[in-house]
Amino acid sequence: MEIKEIFKKYGIELNENQIWQFEEYHKFLVSENEKYNLTAITEKEEVYFKHFLDSALGEKFIDKNALVIDIGSGAGFPAIPLKIVRPDLKFVLVDSLNKRVNFLNMLIEKLKLKDVVAVHARAEDYIKDKRESFDYAIARAVAPLNTLLEYLSPYVKVGGKCLIYKAQKLEEEIQQSKNALSILNLKIEKVESFKIEEIDAERKILLVEKISKTPPKYPRGKNLPKLKPL
Repeated sequence: MEIKEIFKKYGIELNENQIWQFEEYHKFLVSENEKYNLTAITEKEEVYFKHFLDSALGEKFIDKNALVIDIGSGAGFPAIPLKIVRPDLKFVLVDSLNKRVNFLNMLIEKLKLKDVVAVHARAEDYIKDKRESFDYAIARAVAPLNTLLEYLSPYVKVGGKCLIYKAQKLEEEIQQSKNALSILNLKIEKVESFKIEEIDAERKILLVEKISKTPPKYPRGKNLPKLKPL
């Protein structure tokens, strides 16, 4: 299937420039993959469904002209597909591995994307002068929910949202995150499921609202959000 047909089936209309951007993205991802170890998925249709469409499905939850931070961007998912389908959004992509950030900077230039910046930093370090300055913080396939919430929520303004992409066992993760939700002043606004029939995959997108300021001690350093989740 062509990418235009794939996206149209799931309610997203692509123009000629967006089609070109996704095609170039795939080519560049495959050509640079061995150098940067970006993804195990490289076959064209698989990339279109499992990476591009999957990432773009979250666009309907993001308000117009929002400022968004993507933590643990890796090869650019979900931020770059979101940016392609929603040129109005502004993005900061954060990754702790410098070679991935180099890839992202080359990709941003290649796709002629505006208002997108890739930053080499750990989430707990970059927060220092960026606390509560974003409308949304997003992440896909990075860590368990209670860990992710500690990394994401300090970046978000009060009233802003964390947008988290998950596959299986989300209900279980939500149960394990009740303490984190309470401590970090968050509430779950919505969980939406998507079925991508062509690859027999069910995906979930979780929207979490920030009710009041994050206590200043979070996120903790020394890898504690992973080693000792809230």
